[in-house]
Amino acid sequence: MRTAGNGRGTGRRAVRTRVRALAAAVACAALLTGCPGAGNGDGEQEGRSPFTGESVPDASAPVLAVKIDNVAAARPQTGLERADIVYVEQVESGLTRLLAVYSSDLPPSVGPVRSARESDIELLRQFGEPAFAFSGAQSRLRPVLEDSPLHLMQPGDAPGAYSRSPDRSAPHNLYLDPEGVLDEAPDAVSGASDIGFRFGPAPQGGRADTEETVRYPAARYAFTWSAEDGRWLVSIDGREATAADGGRLGAPTVVVQRVEIRDSRFKDRGGSVSPYSQTVGSGEATVLRGGRAYEARWSRPSAESGTEFTTPDGDPVDFAEGQVWVVLAPR
Repeated sequence: MRTAGNGRGTGRRAVRTRVRALAAAVACAALLTGCPGAGNGDGEQEGRSPFTGESVPDASAPVLAVKIDNVAAARPQTGLERADIVYVEQVESGLTRLLAVYSSDLPPSVGPVRSARESDIELLRQFGEPAFAFSGAQSRLRPVLEDSPLHLMQPGDAPGAYSRSPDRSAPHNLYLDPEGVLDEAPDAVSGASDIGFRFGPAPQGGRADTEETVRYPAARYAFTWSAEDGRWLVSIDGREATAADGGRLGAPTVVVQRVEIRDSRFKDRGGSVSPYSQTVGSGEATVLRGGRAYEARWSRPSAESGTEFTTPDGDPVDFAEGQVWVVLAPR
């Protein structure tokens, strides 16, 4: 995978490395001195990722979102296992694509990269102004994307960070170097911040559950609890989902967020209407962790605000530390 080869990108990479090193030193000093103020009432903790709850060198590193192909010809994908959050979105013909969010850990390669949808704009606004890597969009959607506050990073914006794999046929063979993309991204890219996730001990109650299935018109996801791995292992369309290196995909927390999926204003090249998953508003959700399922409510008052998940009594539903899958399921 090629990387951006200009001095500006190299300088930005060096700056980020120094910032992360300084953040790690500050966090270490705080632990040694036992200084107060390690967290706040909002559930954020210094030195911990607001997306995974895990200890990281830089809890406010730049946010990069990548649109990833998910048809059979695109599997196994590369780099999904190191995303902080993986969103599942419905697209045309009842199929799905994935939107992977990175901040605390950047793999050397991610892909296959595919095109954006209108839903991505609303979904990503809760991350501030992140970098958004994708390959193309419907012609009428392009000006809408350009008017959004997202930092669009298509192959033309960072050509040195994208490459085609000779092992797959187009369009399922475009991959990116996340570090290279961020080297070319504007300095104003938002860092990781609170998007409403809370991490801590499992809630009271819930029901024993070792497998949960989510169906779309032409796709099916199954999440099977593995006590040995401490994760919900992912299967797609009846087959185990794996990373390109052969490891099984899975996450300690899976959120099935039931949303309204309606027709958008746009169509694909074949004339099929693109669905729009509405992530602003409120509705029901199921949070899977530790071999149990917890019924919850989700609430997001505006595109700029995060998404909160609460019990029927209004208490936060804490997630387990680690990667989170959010399945935007039909209501």
